Amino acid sequence: METILFLLFFLLLAVASMLGLTVDSRDSADWKPTDDGRRWRSRRC
Repeated sequence: METILFLLFFLLLAVASMLGLTVDSRDSADWKPTDDGRRWRSRRC
């Protein structure tokens, strides 16, 4: 029964994603690399 509920939850998430009802709340600051805790600055080309 737990397995069925688990799969149903992921199926619900997949359907919501296909309908555009989900949002990515991360911003670019979440993924910038750090060097000893200091964020790298992007260089402009």
